[in-house]
Parts: sequence; structure tokens; C-alpha cells
Amino acid sequence: MAKSSKDKNGDKNGDKAASQNAGPASALSAIAPAAKSAGEKSASLPKGFSLDDPKFPKDLDEAAMTSGGYPYDKRMKREDFEEQLQLLQIELVKLQTHNIKTRGRILILYEGRDGAGKGSCIKAFNAHLNPRHTRTVALTKPTETERGQLYFQRYAAHLPTAGEIVLFDRSWYNRAGVERVMGFCDANQLATFLREAPEFEGLLVRDGIRFFKFYLSMGREMQLKRFHQRRHNPLKQWKLSDVDIAALEKYDAYSDAQQDMFRFTHTAIAPWLVIRSNDQRRARLETIRAVLLAIDYEGRDLNVIGKIDPLIAGSGPAFFAS
Repeated sequence: MAKSSKDKNGDKNGDKAASQNAGPASALSAIAPAAKSAGEKSASLPKGFSLDDPKFPKDLDEAAMTSGGYPYDKRMKREDFEEQLQLLQIELVKLQTHNIKTRGRILILYEGRDGAGKGSCIKAFNAHLNPRHTRTVALTKPTETERGQLYFQRYAAHLPTAGEIVLFDRSWYNRAGVERVMGFCDANQLATFLREAPEFEGLLVRDGIRFFKFYLSMGREMQLKRFHQRRHNPLKQWKLSDVDIAALEKYDAYSDAQQDMFRFTHTAIAPWLVIRSNDQRRARLETIRAVLLAIDYEGRDLNVIGKIDPLIAGSGPAFFAS
């Protein structure tokens, strides 16, 4: 998935893909109308659903797991999940040991809809890694000073140094998602971002950073179910923000923003991997597996790692439109 800085074909293709997003003006003409409509477009909530009602509608509950075309109708069994997770986490420890020894730099972005499970994937990934060489970055809204900086500047400050693994719980792609849909940026800022993001990411990869971009997708009914759980579980209420609540009626607008984001920023040098996350257990395994398969490290056991589930993880129209 991630390309080495020595991969000349990847560089060439990546640069070509980035150059196709030519100039703010052409990018603006392509996405400005969508950007405007995204902030206005809404998807009405299903009949009978209320976030404040402690009872979640039965029909939505029954439809949640397979919503959005999810290929499995049941969650992965806990015993199978925990067994596979432990084996993969052992491989992650090997990877980290190798990364420290070789002074490598690994950067992983976790993006996706609110409630898609980004935090739980990150938690599963770094649960047994040395915290001195692993960091999770989850930035709050920018300060007044940061709003006056180059957009990528505050994110660049958190990039990995030699021997580090850095995981972003949301990243610079806030601009292509929540900022666009909620009206926190204007059309010109969005167009400039969509042109410059591939260029910025190309610099990272050419400098030797092993770079991964995961997008966690989920069905409409599953998102409603998770939001409802957050609203009524005292231990999860902190996860439900005002922006999350506002997003409830903007599912379609986020879908439009998501498709534009993929169209402009899925490049050969820095591709997206979409992970269908209606079942968070499977999603956690697939994000870990994708990293382990992409980097050769001492003692890597491919039989333990296994193969990517093509029904859960992939790129291209079937995944980008989900």
C-alpha cells in the first residue's frame, strides 16, 4: 500500500496524479458547486428515530450491520477476534523493534465518518507498543495563531522522527470533510487544499516516511446506532459533540465530500485504503494487517498476518462510493 521513497514509478505516477489536480482555479471550478451544496444538503432522519429516545428503533437495529452494503450480517466472534488480534499485535512489536533499529518513520492517518471507529482502531494498534516511540495525534480546533499559518503547518509539527510511529486520529483531511460540510472553510480554501494535499504527501513519501491513509466507512443505520449508544451510555457521552449531532442530518453531504476527497487525493504515491467498519473488530484487524503486509521487517510471519479481506478493505469505485 505505502510506497518507498526509492519507488521511482510510484513517484512518477504520484506526481502525475497530483499534477492532474492542476491549479486552484481548475480545482475550484470542479468542486466549488459541490462544496456549496454540501453545506446545505441534508438527509432526513429515519421515521421514528430520536437521539434522545432511550429506545433505539428495532428496524434500524436489525438493518445496522448490513447497512451501506456491508458484506457480513454478524460481528466477528470475540474469541476469533481476540486470538487474531494478539497474534497481529505480536507482529506489531516486531515491526516497532525493526523501525527503531533502522530509524524508520511510519505515519498513519485514520479518517472516516463520525462514529466509524477510528479511535478503537488506533487503540488496538498501539496497545502493546513502546509509548516512547509511538504517538497518537488528535488535534483540537485550531487556535487563532494556527488559523493564520500555512494550513499544513500545525500538522507538520507532529510528523514522526527517526524510529517513531505516529497515528493521526483525524488529520489535515478535516478540511475536505467536516470543515467543508459544516461551512468552516470556503470554496477557495477547499480547492487549494485538494490541489496541495497530494503535493504535501508526495514530499513526505519522497523523504522516506512510510505513509498510510485509512478511511473507515460505515452505513447510515450503523452510524445512527453508534450515536444513539453514545448519547445514552454515560461512559461514551464525551464522544458525542455538537458537530456529531449536526452531522446526523448531513450523511449525504459527507458522502459527496468523501467522493471528491478520493477523486483529488487518491494517488499512486499516497493511496487511500477504505476499511468498511460496520464490524469494528474486523476493521481493527484489517488496518493492522495492511501495515504489516506493506513493510518488510525482521521476523515477519506472513502466515500469521494473513491476507487482506477484499470484502472489507480496498480502493476504487466500489469502496470510494460507499
